[in-house]
Amino acid sequence: MASSETKTTDPTGEAAGTLGQNISVEAGLDALDRVVTSRPTFRQTFVSKIFPPIVALAVVMVVWFVLTPIVDDPSKLPSPGAVGGEFKDAWLKGDLLGYIWTSVSRGLLGFFFALLIGTPLGLVVARVKFIRAAIGPILSGLQSLPSVAWVPPAVIWLGLNNSMMYTVILLGAVPSIANGLVSGVDQVPPLFLRAGRTMGATGVKGIWHVTLPAALPGYVAGLKQGWAFSWRSLMAAEIIANFPDLGVGLGQLLENGRTASDMAMVFEAIVLILFVGIAIDLLLFSPVERWVLRSRGLLVKS
Repeated sequence: MASSETKTTDPTGEAAGTLGQNISVEAGLDALDRVVTSRPTFRQTFVSKIFPPIVALAVVMVVWFVLTPIVDDPSKLPSPGAVGGEFKDAWLKGDLLGYIWTSVSRGLLGFFFALLIGTPLGLVVARVKFIRAAIGPILSGLQSLPSVAWVPPAVIWLGLNNSMMYTVILLGAVPSIANGLVSGVDQVPPLFLRAGRTMGATGVKGIWHVTLPAALPGYVAGLKQGWAFSWRSLMAAEIIANFPDLGVGLGQLLENGRTASDMAMVFEAIVLILFVGIAIDLLLFSPVERWVLRSRGLLVKS
């Protein structure tokens, strides 16, 4: 009897012990959170994100300086000084920002229209089996079709105007945005959808509060790819469709350099096209992508 009384457990003591363990576990998780969310210093940011591109750019410039006297033909490889002179002349004439704005304004507006069309299209394709079977392969085929192929029919249909430019952008970007959203929706765990329905998130509410937030990683990847396709589509349209009323964008500048056999102008246009594409990605899409990944614990802030 004495031994059995000794083995009697105290429920209050067990609960207190369990509570203590839970508190210690939560304290440990809080400590991990404090480490993860600490802001990096400027030195860490410079070393990890700023310094490597500077080194890469310096290597490119050194190789360029070395190759210029070896090639010794400005019609094939202009010197960095000649390309810099083109930038200087365009800046002094007040044309440089005009080149950039003409293309960027078209590209962003066309991408915005593609976003308005591609997002609901992707949701419908992802959710309606018949529509997915009917036009899903067509979207994939359109995504693989070179954007330059749409320029001749767009010119014939609409003429040499901005509507033709926007049409080419839409045909290049909408399939990528729609397919990106379809891929994101396909990766949503079914448990999320069942939990949403249990809490009353059905129909439009379920799409807005459950499906779209859960599909954000794939959707953002589709947006990045859609911007890349829209930018390339615009450059193809500006190169092929030359008309004074359209203004001079970066693609037109590239074509003008080719027509005049001015490789310095050609390199100027290439550098500007690369600069704008990289700048839009770094300033717009990369922060959104990092936020989405970090909010899901997929990206550690160091």
